[in-house]
Amino acid sequence: MSILRCKLRLEIIQYLPKSIFVGDTMGLTSEERKIMLHYLLDMGELLLSCGAEISRVEDTLTRMGIAYGAETMNVFVITSSIVITMVFPNAIEVTETRRIRKLDSTNFKKLEDLNELSRQCCIAPLPLDQLHQRLNAIHAEEANRKKFIIGSILGAFGFAIFFGGTILDGLACGLVAILIVFLQRRLGEIAPNTIVFNFLAASLVGVLIVILSRIFPVLHMDKIMIGDIMLLIPGIAMTNSIRNMLVGDTISGIMRLIESLLWAGALALGFMTVMLIS
Repeated sequence: MSILRCKLRLEIIQYLPKSIFVGDTMGLTSEERKIMLHYLLDMGELLLSCGAEISRVEDTLTRMGIAYGAETMNVFVITSSIVITMVFPNAIEVTETRRIRKLDSTNFKKLEDLNELSRQCCIAPLPLDQLHQRLNAIHAEEANRKKFIIGSILGAFGFAIFFGGTILDGLACGLVAILIVFLQRRLGEIAPNTIVFNFLAASLVGVLIVILSRIFPVLHMDKIMIGDIMLLIPGIAMTNSIRNMLVGDTISGIMRLIESLLWAGALALGFMTVMLIS
């Protein structure tokens, strides 16, 4: 429905006077066009980091560029790079490439805010300074820490019970989930990449689970491990990779699928290493 609304709004925009748009080419200097392109790259990077699929990123950047005065938008996005060429009237072109080195965890709140911002820009483009402020504000948003911790505990508890664990296994699993949240905030900042983080996190979590199972023999170590590993499994990334391939973004889909499999393999290797040593 959001795509349909945006299409209708763009059709309406085509019949409105160009002068009402802040992004009218006659009002943008050469430097302002470059700034506008830079902000579009910021938008695309934020969308990718929040977990948006490739087709959504390309479609959003294309619509925003046209709304800001471009006649043609050539947008190419993969999980590690964004390339945008904006073609303005009188054959004026600006091009920029950005390397995406690190993606954050999926954040649907930021994704919804970015979608709303793009819809507003399709209706009536914001001045460049306001667009920059809105992007910075969305980038600075942080998830509610208490809700995140509670959600992680409940998720781990539920998965442990679902896979055959006892209530005690679920409680222990929820306790270990607190460590996972801590590692995501602290270890994730210093880990060079997600593969290393997943291996180290799985190893540390595995050690704690082994210690708990030795202190309390009534606990089932395998059920606790299963419940906690579900918090780290890249399920959304893997689902998006399949979706990307189905809609024609084959390169991005294959890259994301391989990354997801490597992340999952690092998790399995971390837990396996602890189990073999113990």
